[in-house]
Amino acid sequence: MEPSSCSDDKRGIRSPKIFTEAEVQKMINEGRKVVIKDGQVLLLDKWSHRHPGGELVILHMLGRDATDEINVYHSAETLKRMGCFAIGRIDESKPWQSILPPIQQSPGIPTQLMPSACITTCTESSRNGCRSRVSTPAVAEKAPVIPGPVSTILEGLDAKTTSRDEFTRIAEKHEIEIDLAKMPSLEQATQQYIMTRYRALHEKIKTQNMYDCHYINYLKECCRYGLLFAGFLYTLKAEWFMTSAVFLGLFWHQIMFSAHDAGHLAISHNFVIDSLIGIFIADFCCGLSLGWWKSSHNVHHLVPNHPEHDPDIQNAPLLATSPSFFRSIKSTYYGGFVFFWDKAADILVPIQKYNYYPIMAIARFNLYLLSWIHLMRKNTSSLGKARWTRPTEIAFMCCYWYWFGYCLLWCCLPSWTLRIMFVLVSHMVTFPLHIQITLSHFAMSTADLGPNESFAQKQLRTTMDVECPAWLDWIHGGLQFQAVHHLFPRVPRHNLRQVQSLVKVFCEETGLEYKSLGFVDGNREVLGRLGEIGRQVEFLRRCEGYVRENNVLHEVY
Repeated sequence: MEPSSCSDDKRGIRSPKIFTEAEVQKMINEGRKVVIKDGQVLLLDKWSHRHPGGELVILHMLGRDATDEINVYHSAETLKRMGCFAIGRIDESKPWQSILPPIQQSPGIPTQLMPSACITTCTESSRNGCRSRVSTPAVAEKAPVIPGPVSTILEGLDAKTTSRDEFTRIAEKHEIEIDLAKMPSLEQATQQYIMTRYRALHEKIKTQNMYDCHYINYLKECCRYGLLFAGFLYTLKAEWFMTSAVFLGLFWHQIMFSAHDAGHLAISHNFVIDSLIGIFIADFCCGLSLGWWKSSHNVHHLVPNHPEHDPDIQNAPLLATSPSFFRSIKSTYYGGFVFFWDKAADILVPIQKYNYYPIMAIARFNLYLLSWIHLMRKNTSSLGKARWTRPTEIAFMCCYWYWFGYCLLWCCLPSWTLRIMFVLVSHMVTFPLHIQITLSHFAMSTADLGPNESFAQKQLRTTMDVECPAWLDWIHGGLQFQAVHHLFPRVPRHNLRQVQSLVKVFCEETGLEYKSLGFVDGNREVLGRLGEIGRQVEFLRRCEGYVRENNVLHEVY
């Protein structure tokens, strides 16, 4: 079955076919790429591999009512063209039961651990978390949150009889129960109410012109970038090499905020213009691929904090923020690469809260590697109208290594000692940016509550904001409003503080938790999470130690 033409839709030549959930499921089982938007059934088979945002984001939406995700990520012009892919409509007399996309049906996880099964079949022990907390579309009633970190529950287990799978299952189940207890019910009536209120909020933001970019703000930004770069050049000429390195690091730190804006098309809202701005900043000025960032960041926004799908938290064995990593997970983003839980993880994760800041200090070097790996992949060149970005990025990144590697490091610095020190200092100065990026997610839930959870609830459950006075916004670069940004990714960052007040009202109306902490408290929360996972690993090691000891004794006797 092929999409009807746009002209057919306009003339109304034929009435649309009505698809049942079973028919959509059958098409997906046959490998068709079917997504639901505003009641329309979109067939994206011939276009998904050319999607400028990458095919993965479409694969995560198969069988889903992706209306909210599509509307907030695309311009009005793009949304109008989507009718060309419609092959019919769903039965809108009842709410759509979203299907779990094939890419999220992990064969590595036992059936009883699949979140959708865990949630739809309520046991008496978790009834308080699963029960409906709204009898009518109103503010969700709050149930008591299950107290204590999971490590306190695990300590009550018998380390001699607890297997790795049982250990991980208990830890994951505890996180799910906490989320179910503190968030609104997953029943359709409640989630439908949240979606309705979220769409009303989206319309309000559009009517209040929050999507309009005020370019005077970027004039101020450019002045700051220019001063930092001038400081870098002046001190370099004066041979204050380490001071020059600090200025260059600060320049990188500040200008990347605008690359983030351009990556979300939040500056001009024009794909070509914003892509060129982003590529100039990220690739030419900073040596990082905007295409790689968009590829991973788009997936991160759709499935935030999911251990198997979100590349932003797939950092094992250096860092682990979820007990799911204990069983070794297969990454859907990295093409099925398995993050094995090995001896290195056993050693490094228990001390990860101490390694967190040193790792963030050198994280930029890993981004260079990921950027080049992305640009060398074959499918990077097949992204439809974004096809031209790959050769442009390669050219701009080569220019970066020419001016930074040859002109600066080789020609301007007189010794290898100074060259090494300059690289280390300039790159380590950017580490607050990496802290800022991870701060809003590392401490939040990594549980998956299934395909029927609304877009707004998932974003707020896995993301937190960082409180700061308005005069410090330039330091955080808008990334302190991560929860607001995840709800409305194309809103220019200079408008996010205004949108924040509207989001708080939305959360009060729907019973959703809006979490916002100060920078210090946020860091404390992240370290607490890393320490909690580390304690779980210590217990897991004790369990496996008993198993090994018993096996040895069994062999002896």
